[in-house]
Amino acid sequence: MNTRTAARPKKAALAAEPGSAATPGRKGADAQAIGGVWCVGLLAFDAAGMPVVTSGTLRLAARRAASCLLEPAAGDSVACLRIAPDEVWVMAVLQREEGTANVVSCPGNLRIAAEGGALDLAAARVGVRSEALSIDAHQLSVTTDTAELVGRQLSMVGTGIRLVGSVLSTVMDRVQHFSRHYLRTTDGIDRVAATHVECEAKQLLRLEGEHTLVNGRELIKARGAQIHFG
Repeated sequence: MNTRTAARPKKAALAAEPGSAATPGRKGADAQAIGGVWCVGLLAFDAAGMPVVTSGTLRLAARRAASCLLEPAAGDSVACLRIAPDEVWVMAVLQREEGTANVVSCPGNLRIAAEGGALDLAAARVGVRSEALSIDAHQLSVTTDTAELVGRQLSMVGTGIRLVGSVLSTVMDRVQHFSRHYLRTTDGIDRVAATHVECEAKQLLRLEGEHTLVNGRELIKARGAQIHFG
């Protein structure tokens, strides 16, 4: 009987030891989240360019939250979250004056991803300004009524290049062409006008036509080891 009585206090002592399963439960119940107070005010900037929010009789120095992608401007009505007396975050722009430009910006790198979906941009005008622009796509299609491409140096590289149109006009100071084979077919007139024309062939030069006219205003000269007519 005495042995049983002594064992019971030992079990109770083991259950009350720190680190038991009941201890984390009690700590989780007592934990509390950091609180905050929401407020609405007008945004301005001080002499140093830092945002200041006026809400009622309070004038609070604020910082822009990372989730507020719309860049706040002076005179905006903003929603703020006050976590501490000296820690106020501008969470969103509620309203702004007409005529103020809307700028979406964020510090650092930005990536817009539509995983498994499509991304569409619709605007009356879209402008892109960048030091470098890179487009990597399996297929690229551009459709427009009028296109203009201006650059100091342009380079086009492709296995196959095809141009189809009704009129092709080029203006160059100098044109240089090299190819292993060059074939040209013209149904109408093929005319060359130049101050000096030279045609040179390493092996064979052939001119053929139903009617062939050679006109030299002052001189026609033919020279060769053998000359055959007829």
